[in-house]
Amino acid sequence: MKINEIAKQMVLKGKGILAADESTGTMTKRLASVKVESNEKNRLTFRHTIFTSKNISKYISGVILFDETIRQNKDGKTISEILNNQNILPGIKVDKGAKKLVGSDETVTEGLDGLRERLKEYYNLGARFAKWRGVYKIDTQYPSQNCIVANAHALARYAALVQETNMVPIVEPEVLMDGKHNIKKCYDVTSKVLEETVKQLRIAGIDFSGMVLKPNMILNGKESGIKNNKDEVADFTLKCIQNNLPTETPGVAFLSGGQSEFEATENLNQINRQNKSSFAFTYSFGRALQQSALKTWAKDIKNIEAVQKVFDERSEMNSLAAKGEWSADLENAA
Repeated sequence: MKINEIAKQMVLKGKGILAADESTGTMTKRLASVKVESNEKNRLTFRHTIFTSKNISKYISGVILFDETIRQNKDGKTISEILNNQNILPGIKVDKGAKKLVGSDETVTEGLDGLRERLKEYYNLGARFAKWRGVYKIDTQYPSQNCIVANAHALARYAALVQETNMVPIVEPEVLMDGKHNIKKCYDVTSKVLEETVKQLRIAGIDFSGMVLKPNMILNGKESGIKNNKDEVADFTLKCIQNNLPTETPGVAFLSGGQSEFEATENLNQINRQNKSSFAFTYSFGRALQQSALKTWAKDIKNIEAVQKVFDERSEMNSLAAKGEWSADLENAA
């Protein structure tokens, strides 16, 4: 399958991407939060429970995996085979995390060394798309131009290597919602970040029809004390994307970025209700898809059916939001 066809499949209307690519450290924190021991068996058990839920193929087009997960087997099948058998694309997180940017309190994402060889291995393990996250924080002097350019350049180099391997890059420039800034400041910073990211992607010769953007929504800072208004979030987010993203890009899969399950779904729904562009707007959520399922699992790790039911319900709500068909009444009735 060509990369532009894979990219279109990733953002099919009503389907989204499950971000199950938590590092071992992050997954340990998630499991600890529900008082479950983090070991390889438990991490696999929870993820396999989600990956085999009854209706996952109705709502999920692809799953971003962590290195440990893509190498695991369950009942004689690899995780990639389990997903492929349900017409779900396996993907892989390939960055090695945000590291301190020299001379600054900001970060730049690392992992380019040896990436070409790693991508070939992941392709052979079944991956058909990859993900790399750049992180930017808003403060009085941040993000600096140095941080914006350094991360954009890394994202572009990563994306070029992914497309060379005949996989689709998910390009994730995340402006964190942490901070006291208002929504206008978030819009201004995210616009600068996207503008530079697209510039670097063009320089690297990226085929925009074979990539998916995974940005933050435009929100008030978490510590601002300002409540987000869904219409305002949708207005600013749509304007930011439409002003910066080339139209040949098939779609955008938003990260939830620390929003609650309800808020992430409500804002995605409003974006789709107001969308008049050619872009598909969907979700690539981690916590906002899995947190309720994780809490249910922690009560009884043998009650697979209950966990899968909770996951399917959450996925259905986001599927409706990706079509602009969600409502609070449907949410409360679920």
